[in-house]
Amino acid sequence: MTDYFYSNGKLLLSGEYAILDGAEGWAIPTKFGQGLKITPSSSGILTWKSLDVDKNTWFKASYTLADFKQLSASDEAISKTLIGLLQEARALQPAFLSESAGCAVETELSFPRNWGLGTSSTLINNIAQWAKIDAYSLLKKTFGGSGYDLACAQHDHPILFKIEEGQAVVRKANPTLSFVDQLYFVYLNQKRNSREAIAAYRKRSINKLELTTKITEITSALIRAGSLSEFERLLNLHEHILSTALDVRTIKEQLFSDYEGSIKSLGGWGGDFLLVTARKNTFDYFKAKGYSTIISYSDMILKN
Repeated sequence: MTDYFYSNGKLLLSGEYAILDGAEGWAIPTKFGQGLKITPSSSGILTWKSLDVDKNTWFKASYTLADFKQLSASDEAISKTLIGLLQEARALQPAFLSESAGCAVETELSFPRNWGLGTSSTLINNIAQWAKIDAYSLLKKTFGGSGYDLACAQHDHPILFKIEEGQAVVRKANPTLSFVDQLYFVYLNQKRNSREAIAAYRKRSINKLELTTKITEITSALIRAGSLSEFERLLNLHEHILSTALDVRTIKEQLFSDYEGSIKSLGGWGGDFLLVTARKNTFDYFKAKGYSTIISYSDMILKN
């Protein structure tokens, strides 16, 4: 009997970095995600194949079932990460694959790998579902991070997410935005390594309580913004506060200083997607600068 699991991708619209220290962030599950299919076999081993959005194989490997020892792999670094996930899953659930006669696993992304919409988080959540374990526990033992991406993987609506006493607290967000047709996501043509971005933030000596308080207030105000101008003011304020905390110029200052609308970094600063507010020349402006992947808010967000 074939098993199948699916997890949603993610975008954090407010709260990046500060969410690690208790700020409340606004996140959306995307209509893009990753599936995981498990087909039983009598091979005596675990075979793994990962497909990209075009159904091309970008990783394949095979492992023993007893201890997930690598038998073959097309990429050593990816294989090492996968082995770690599988071993930690078994540590949390000793029965995981303990009586299997073999299985073939196939994962498939519905978005390009370099988009940064959660290749890792969707995999973690899918493995957790497969092993019948808590996804946050698996995340903590492997990749680390706040866990908002797992919450997006598991929910089919916008969320408010925060860490409270070490635990994830998830609430349904109900944005009352009348101007969503003027919101777009622009891909920066490069993916930022989340773990490196988090490590750099952790080294900063700043007032974390002040930062988290301000960012939480902005998050609350953003989802209630009654006009595009108010929404833009809040986006600009969020960028200014994080720019000061990180000692990094905003992406608008770095690359798009002459753009008339607001631009906000999402995730690790310097990569992945931007949230931009539209003007008449939005598409022409970004395409002229070499950024041709532009997705509307409505085309990105998962509609429940």
